[in-house]
Amino acid sequence: MKRLLFYALLIYALWMTWERFGGDELLPQSSITIKQEVRDLINKEADKLPKYGSQNNFRCDGRKYCSEMRSREEAEFFLKNCPDTRMDSDNDGIPCENDSRW
Repeated sequence: MKRLLFYALLIYALWMTWERFGGDELLPQSSITIKQEVRDLINKEADKLPKYGSQNNFRCDGRKYCSEMRSREEAEFFLKNCPDTRMDSDNDGIPCENDSRW
């Protein structure tokens, strides 16, 4: 068991050294380009997500209908960010148009 732990730590140390001191220089240029493309794609998708620290604290929790919403802002958040909502019957991007509470 001690021997296994020793080898695991040795492999981890070698991996960290590789990452820190230039493992990318030994890779072909095409893989470096792919890594950058993946980073760009992740950043682009992250920009679409709602930002933490914004004024609303809404999150997708399975609610779908206007009757389950507490405010127009919440309904707009759900329509924009959550899948399979049933709040925009005419597909114009405005949720709960016939709800008289707002």
